[in-house]
Amino acid sequence: MSRVRSIDALLTHVWMVRTFLKHCDEADDDEDLREVVRDLYDFILAVGPLDAVDDPKAYLKMAKKKLRRLRGATELYESIQPEVSGHTNFVMAARSLRLAVDAIEKLVVRDQS
Repeated sequence: MSRVRSIDALLTHVWMVRTFLKHCDEADDDEDLREVVRDLYDFILAVGPLDAVDDPKAYLKMAKKKLRRLRGATELYESIQPEVSGHTNFVMAARSLRLAVDAIEKLVVRDQS
């Protein structure tokens, strides 16, 4: 259950990046940015809130299933971020997202070798 708690804690960062991107003016005109927002939300929704976790194995299985989409959203945002905006908020959002997703990935794939 500690891995699930750790992933849930990291998802707070993913949620804040998603919320920032969802409500920024740039999202109105950028389909790729809206795709990033949707894919981040998809992962968060798929694993569900921590207090609803009855089966940590099922949570980790779903996280593994959705991990490719989370990684893809992160990579897409990193690639489009410079053209979306060079403002520090957007740069830091990319860095924050990358740090959280890398840590989530390590937790999800641990013990699967």
